Amino acid sequence: MRPYLAAATACALIALLGLRRRFTLVTVTGDSMMPALAPGDRLLVRRASLRGLRRGQIAVVEAPGAEGYLTPPSRRPMTSREWMIKRVTAVPGDPRPHDSLPAAAEPPGELVPEGMFVVRGDNVAWSRDSRQIGYIPGERLLGIAVRGPWEPGRERTAITRAPARSAC
Repeated sequence: MRPYLAAATACALIALLGLRRRFTLVTVTGDSMMPALAPGDRLLVRRASLRGLRRGQIAVVEAPGAEGYLTPPSRRPMTSREWMIKRVTAVPGDPRPHDSLPAAAEPPGELVPEGMFVVRGDNVAWSRDSRQIGYIPGERLLGIAVRGPWEPGRERTAITRAPARSAC
């Protein structure tokens, strides 16, 4: 019986490590995604590449440093880096959203360039996003929010689309 218990424990540990590499939990800080996400909300994030990104999804991306995105991605542990939670507004090959990028965003052109994407906070008055930063390099993407918010008193929801906007 003991060999089976050891084998089951080893399998469970391997599965847990595999899930940890695929998913992570993040906590919202700041008001840039209000009303969809509030400070303190927790999100389950699936690690993803740029290929899996779609317009309307909520993405977690590494915040730019003092030099913007000119330096290579950090090799520091994930917990010691600064992250932004934003909604994806354009992916490679989409028309360039002129209202979501600074006029001097590089490279110029009518389409979002390969390897780049555009993000925007739902609360545009409080959001630092592609309107100030420009294009986000794909290697700065941590992942896509798949479940949340997880806060006492709030219903768990799937997160895939922009919230409905009122006409007023």
